[in-house]
Amino acid sequence: MNRKEHLNPAGLPQMGESFSQVVVVHGRDARTVYVSGQVSLDERGELVGKGDLAVQARQAFENLAQALAAAGAAPDDVVRIGVFIKGYDRSQAPAIRGAMRQVFPGPGLPASTWLGVQTLAMDDLLIEVEATAVMDPETPRS
Repeated sequence: MNRKEHLNPAGLPQMGESFSQVVVVHGRDARTVYVSGQVSLDERGELVGKGDLAVQARQAFENLAQALAAAGAAPDDVVRIGVFIKGYDRSQAPAIRGAMRQVFPGPGLPASTWLGVQTLAMDDLLIEVEATAVMDPETPRS
């Protein structure tokens, strides 16, 4: 039976009983880390970069990196990301790609899906990023 570990790391908004920021599944052959959608909220739950997609994208990807680190994962362990962009159009891609490249410099980028959405959990949010990472079961947690 796989063991699950639910994490709400310091430095990320604390969501109370709404959801866990990170769930780690400890399996026999791999440890899989599922990171909930990260947005541009700071550790106090305050919006960073109102109205500025580039700033919000940087904060969301920084939060993603922090969530991964709390589970003992690194960006290189990420196999898939999902990016949800409010009112997306192609002209916004460079801002998102720039923020993504700060966390995932490449060359081996994770599989990804970018979706334009009508709305996110809060009115002023412009982007949300989720991830799945897979690691060796023996990789020590930092």
